[in-house]
Amino acid sequence: MKSALTPRTKIESEGKVAYSESFQAWNTIRLKKELFEEFPQLKEKRSKFSYQLTFCRTHEELLNKIKGIKQGQIMPLLMWIYKEDET
Repeated sequence: MKSALTPRTKIESEGKVAYSESFQAWNTIRLKKELFEEFPQLKEKRSKFSYQLTFCRTHEELLNKIKGIKQGQIMPLLMWIYKEDET
């Protein structure tokens, strides 16, 4: 059974996606200190966490998805993925 983690405050954070040599895949999302401060449960090494990712291809799809969120449900976490300029 899943239970959603709910933030107490507004969170804005930037991080990195890293390549994992052992898995030979881009499978590591590095979370910043602010997220661990807001969600101390993430520090529990024996706990398991999962996520649900939804990608809407158009603004209309996103707006329809937002309209479908029922009152009382946990608010989603928005995440933008950027390609960093190589310097």
